[in-house]
Amino acid sequence: MILITGATGTVGRPLVAELAATGHPVRALTRASRTARFPAGVESCDSANPDLDGVTAVFVNPAALWRSEQTLFDAAKAAGVTRVVTLSSSSVLSGDSHHAVANRHRELEAAAESVAPEFVHLRPDAFAANARQWIGQVKSGDTVVGPYAQAVTAPVHEDDIAAVAARALTGAILSGEAPVLTGPQALSFTEQVRILGAALRRPLCYEEISHPAARDAMLSSPWMTEEIADSLLRYFASCVETPTPVSPDLERILGRRGRSFEDWAADRIAEFR
Repeated sequence: MILITGATGTVGRPLVAELAATGHPVRALTRASRTARFPAGVESCDSANPDLDGVTAVFVNPAALWRSEQTLFDAAKAAGVTRVVTLSSSSVLSGDSHHAVANRHRELEAAAESVAPEFVHLRPDAFAANARQWIGQVKSGDTVVGPYAQAVTAPVHEDDIAAVAARALTGAILSGEAPVLTGPQALSFTEQVRILGAALRRPLCYEEISHPAARDAMLSSPWMTEEIADSLLRYFASCVETPTPVSPDLERILGRRGRSFEDWAADRIAEFR
């Protein structure tokens, strides 16, 4: 049995679908266990009371657990789980000791390694799905405003992260590996908005705002903290000077090229209309 945390989330939902389609027994952990809909044969249980009976592998998404992963880790260890796969991030490779996201993921990885004899850490770069932050602006006009227009990342499609996670959970990736997952293209924010506009058949453009203005806008979100906002803005600034490289790991694992940002935009176009 494979337990998936964040089973209705950006990565969790396609991961559950992929595992179920290939015949693997799946238990989906979600806060909406009574109303969530999953493929036939998938069990569900409430995040507040995780059922690890018979579970041999666990996928840990820290965003879904939000500082409560140690409770799950303790239960997994007691249940004799043999493999843990974490959704970490490439930020752990940065030299920024004050990077809030990186430090959180470093802690996650270390904790996971103490739980089970086998572990794999997935380290995606920017998610293509981060573009959803622009939905409101796109619906109200043709200009998207944000920081560092020329910050270059390599956004990865969430379905590709899920495909790699499925292989990690089923033993196709060796214990101890920590693949860095990127999309096949390194793109600036300006280029991402242009691609999104092409998918929508609209002349979208990205307008850069100052670091302080961007920080204020980020802090208007109820889940954002000053520490995370500052870490992200430092990261974006670094991506202007040093563009994110495209990693070969995803193609090596999947045996195919990753889905492009154009693919992601085409898949999600209805969300922006």
